[in-house]
Amino acid sequence: MKPKINPEFLPIIEWWEKDGKHYVYGLLIAAVLVGGWYAWKHHRAAVAADASASVASAFTAEELEDAVAKHSGSAAGGVLRIRLAKSYFDAGRYEEALAAYEELAGNPPEGFADIPAVGRAQCLEALSRFDEARKAFDAFAEANPSNYLALSAQIGAARCFAQAGDRKAALARIDAIKAANKDDEVAKARIEAAEDVIKRYEAVKAAPAPAAKPAEAKK
Repeated sequence: MKPKINPEFLPIIEWWEKDGKHYVYGLLIAAVLVGGWYAWKHHRAAVAADASASVASAFTAEELEDAVAKHSGSAAGGVLRIRLAKSYFDAGRYEEALAAYEELAGNPPEGFADIPAVGRAQCLEALSRFDEARKAFDAFAEANPSNYLALSAQIGAARCFAQAGDRKAALARIDAIKAANKDDEVAKARIEAAEDVIKRYEAVKAAPAPAAKPAEAKK
C-alpha cells in the first residue's frame, strides 16, 4: 500500500521527477569542477614556490641544470636559464655559456631581454672572437642607448679593439665614451678603470719576451 501524499507536495514531486535530478547532477558537476580548479591552483602555487626557491638556492652549474630541467615551463624557468648561462661563463665554459645565451636570445624571459645579447657578446670576447664580439657589443649599444647595459657594451667594444691589437682604436673609443659621460661620475670611474686595463694590456702584450736561458752543458 503506497503512503498517502499530501497534495501540497505534489508540485515539488513533479518538479523533482521532471527537472530536479538534472539540477542536482549539475550542482555536483559544478562542485567537482570548482574543487578541481582549486586543486590545480594550489598545485600551480606549490610549483611556483618551488621554482622561486630554486632561483634562490641553486648555485652550482649542476644544481642550476637540475633546476632548469625541473622548472623549464615555469615563470622562474627563464631566470634560472640566465643564471645557468652566467654560471657556465664564470666557470670558463664559454662555448656552453654562448649556446645558452643564444637560446635565451630567441625567447628571453620577461624583463630580461637585454641580458642574453650582452652575455652573448661577452662570451664571444672570452672565446677571442673579437671582431664578432665588438660588432655584437656595438649593435646592442646602438639599439639601446639608454639601457643600463649600454655602457658595459661600449666598454666591451673598446676592449675588443685592444685585444685584437688595435690599441689606437680602443683608446679612441674610450675617449668618445668619456666625452659622452663627462657629467656622470660613476660612469667616468668605470671608463677610467677600463682605460687603465686597456693600457696595461697593451703594455704587457708589447713587452719583449725574457731571453731564453742558455742550455746547460751535459756532464
